[in-house]
Amino acid sequence: MAILKKHHLLVGSLLATVISPPTFSQKKLSIEEALQTAVSNYGSIKAKARYADASKASVEQARRDQLPNFNLSGQLDYGTVNGQNGPLYGFGGLGAASSGLPLPHTNWNAAFGAMYLTNVNWDFFAFGRAKEKINVASSTALRDDRDLQQEVFQHQIKVAAAYLNLLTAQRLTESYRKNLTRAETIRNVVATRAKNELIAGVDSSQANAEVSNVKIALIKAVDFQQEQANLLARLMGVTPQAFVSDTVFVTKLPASLPEEGTASLSQHPTLAFYKSRIALSEGQIKYFRTLYMPTFTVVGILQTRGSGFSSNYAQDQTAFTHNFFEGIKPSRSNYLLGVGMTWNLTQRSRISQQIKSQLHISQGLQEEYDLINQQLEAQSLLSDTKLKNALAVYHEVPVQVKAAEEAYRQKTVLYHNGLTNLVDVTQALYALIRAETDRDIAYTNVWQALLLKAAAEGDLNLFMKNL
Repeated sequence: MAILKKHHLLVGSLLATVISPPTFSQKKLSIEEALQTAVSNYGSIKAKARYADASKASVEQARRDQLPNFNLSGQLDYGTVNGQNGPLYGFGGLGAASSGLPLPHTNWNAAFGAMYLTNVNWDFFAFGRAKEKINVASSTALRDDRDLQQEVFQHQIKVAAAYLNLLTAQRLTESYRKNLTRAETIRNVVATRAKNELIAGVDSSQANAEVSNVKIALIKAVDFQQEQANLLARLMGVTPQAFVSDTVFVTKLPASLPEEGTASLSQHPTLAFYKSRIALSEGQIKYFRTLYMPTFTVVGILQTRGSGFSSNYAQDQTAFTHNFFEGIKPSRSNYLLGVGMTWNLTQRSRISQQIKSQLHISQGLQEEYDLINQQLEAQSLLSDTKLKNALAVYHEVPVQVKAAEEAYRQKTVLYHNGLTNLVDVTQALYALIRAETDRDIAYTNVWQALLLKAAAEGDLNLFMKNL
């Protein structure tokens, strides 16, 4: 019995919390603040902003790749200079480059030596290869920027929709709270009349059942409201909390509504993103075609060497020194200037298949673009219908609410005077609840339809300028 009593106390406490409006401090949130916070905090938007920045840096890298190579090199060595007549090829760079006399026998005379090298080489002409590489990098940056813009746009639409859903849930919850007050008022009247034996006791049981039913409906409404608040908080990238929504959406209609059939999808962020993917693929094809052609290179080398072996070492194998500074002192220099061409003739057979593959990718991207364009056109037509129907419902709702309120008042007065039964009063109450619910939904449905129109046309300003 003690456990059962505790259970009833817990349920009663929960009902008291749900039925009474929250008294803790709630944050008032406008839709503009919600959109701004979401764009600043949401993870996928921040990630795509990083990708866009990375692509912009790659454009600068592609520009700098066409600069000539300028290398400086210096080395200090100690070793012998025995030479031998005969061929030598150093596989993998493992051969030593010692140079000296091919003497009849090996000696272990060793001295210090040094080499200082400056090298410049520049692929100065490759039939536009560097330019097309820069264009590909620029197209990649544009694609990632378009991807960021369409991600921001789509997320703003999601946040605005979640905001309107939360507002609708809050209005429904408030309506159910008012309905509970009505149900409890009826129950009190019924209980008084039953206590005075003016009506049958069964009416009191029926009134209690109706109050319980309304409480359950209110709990479900509060649960739905909490779900919508949680969803909005997640889309905003903030900790779930209670929000107070802006009531502008239930106090007025949008000031300016778009005309039916005037959609222009040319600037839609999603279509712009898909178009940038096609442009990138076409740019890659142009770049691949430049790989068919040869590369012309200019090269310049200045080399200085130092050696501890004297110039007459060929005649006198004792003419060398172990002095480090004498060995590394520059003593001989050479320069080289040249122009060369490199053309891999088998490259064409490989690149042709790469180009063929990229052409198929471009065609696939075009098919995706056409599909998205078709879907957005259909969505635009649907949004026109939705907006028209939402306005029609909005204008009919006041008639429904007024009639339901009058019927409820009439049935209540008749019941108080014993001229009708509780069933008629309950039916009138149900009709009033339905009318008020339709009213709460009808206001925001107009804004939801306008938001759908803005999403279809890719212009959130169609929605925001009416606030």
